[in-house]
Amino acid sequence: MAGSSPRPTRARPSSSCSKTPGTASCSRARWRSEHTLKPLFAALALGWSLAAGAASLQSCDTGHEPGPVEQDLVLRFAAAVRAELAHAGSSVALISRSGLDLSLLGQRYSHAGLAVIDSEAGPWAVRQLYFACDEGRPRIFDQGLAGFVMGMHDTQEGHVSLVLLPSPELHETALDKRRALALLNGRYSANADAFSLRYQNCNQWLAELMASAWGDAPDRAAAQDWLRASGYEPVVLSPWRPLAWIASMSPFLHGDDRDSDDVEHGRYRVSLPSSLEAFARLRYPQAERIELCHRGAALVIHRGWKAMGPGCVAGPGDEASSL
Repeated sequence: MAGSSPRPTRARPSSSCSKTPGTASCSRARWRSEHTLKPLFAALALGWSLAAGAASLQSCDTGHEPGPVEQDLVLRFAAAVRAELAHAGSSVALISRSGLDLSLLGQRYSHAGLAVIDSEAGPWAVRQLYFACDEGRPRIFDQGLAGFVMGMHDTQEGHVSLVLLPSPELHETALDKRRALALLNGRYSANADAFSLRYQNCNQWLAELMASAWGDAPDRAAAQDWLRASGYEPVVLSPWRPLAWIASMSPFLHGDDRDSDDVEHGRYRVSLPSSLEAFARLRYPQAERIELCHRGAALVIHRGWKAMGPGCVAGPGDEASSL
């Protein structure tokens, strides 16, 4: 990390840009973490041509800046998420949002953080890692719920998942700036191997923060050792080899952190929200999971560990209303 006394960035939802630590972050950064996954996973999921894939790997995706009508819709959806958190009475929750369309890979959510109460960034805020493309480095980012939800790529249909965790240790650790920064690696890779110290991505930092809270791990090496010993299982992806070769040309994607067996078989072991949720459930089988989605102004709330069905359609037992 640059500088002698780094601090987590604190920000309120904003449409303005700032490169000064401790002030409102550039709005483009709201989409950084999950959208740096786009060159590899979207190319795989959508079957882009090699030429198009190569071109897409050369720059940061700025995401979609919502207009006033879309912004109002997403803010109302964020209010519904906030109401669920307030009603649950939990002080910390694993919160995941949809971003890229990873449905062909069996993944609905692409980016996760920890929603905590009594944060300096607001009554409910999300501590997360994002990659600041303009600065060329990862940073810890404290963001209000509205800003976090507004980071969804599709403003017409969005999904958020909450896992309510009865864990005072995780709440305390999430608010501890020193411990959060101690686990931050300055070398970012969107497809970072979950059990390598060479790189880190947003969801991997969160997995290691969990290890710091639950296993008292003081650093990344100890955190990864504890995760492996405690049954943490990252998502295993096996992209088409030419796409993996193209990915090697991107500054945000790497393959030199994998073991020889994974290299030989073309596997990537990556932390994604689904692996974080599964591990949280392993630690706390009694934890409650809630999914919220909106399609336009229609709101659906789904409760339980069985995943919501495709799209944003109410199923048996789901709650349907209007934003």
